Amino acid sequence: MRIAMWSGPRNISTAMMYSFGNREDFAAWDEPFYAAYLAATGIDHPMRDEVLAAHESDPQKVAEACVGPIPDGKEHFYMKHMPFHMVDGFPMDWARDCVNVHLIRHPARVVASYVAKRENPTMQDIGYARQTELFQRIPGPVLDSGDIRNNPEGILRKLCDIIGLPFDTAMLSWPAGPKGFDGAWAPHWYGAVHRSTGFAGPEGPLPEVGGAQAALVEEALPHYKKLFERRIR
Repeated sequence: MRIAMWSGPRNISTAMMYSFGNREDFAAWDEPFYAAYLAATGIDHPMRDEVLAAHESDPQKVAEACVGPIPDGKEHFYMKHMPFHMVDGFPMDWARDCVNVHLIRHPARVVASYVAKRENPTMQDIGYARQTELFQRIPGPVLDSGDIRNNPEGILRKLCDIIGLPFDTAMLSWPAGPKGFDGAWAPHWYGAVHRSTGFAGPEGPLPEVGGAQAALVEEALPHYKKLFERRIR
């Protein structure tokens, strides 16, 4: 089985990758198209040069690897993808051979978390519009990060049942620290998850954001709500 997990940034997407990557039967790949996205758009992201130096930037080669031999001889392959990385013209046929799953989080939480790492995000940066577009092309189960944090075992068991994968309790915890499948950008973005050994507990009230950040949250909310209505409960 090949799982393509689609989400924007700051969606507990790395924790989900660690969850599946902790299974003995899974290999994991961190944002396969990130370098190709940076190369194609010229956008300035933290550690841009390091990412381009360390990762494949030809989208066709990345797409071929997504459906090529699974690393380390593993039975299954988990790929952490971001919809906005799929620039127009990038190959998408490979996704038909995957179990596509969509991971979402309330935009107020995403924006508040994102600005702590990179200032002045745009809709392109947080990916909500692109994700709803992608969902129309490659629909699949929807997970909300709040539900996972409230009940990780229950939600992961339901997901595994839906996609036909036996649940493994190894998905509920992992060793602290960096992982061999982390992308080159991990030192900038993954500090909190590197300190973790499992999913964080329930979140508190929504953070308050103002100005341009509040406007961005309002712009993203309709896209979030469309997928939230379809989430696994």
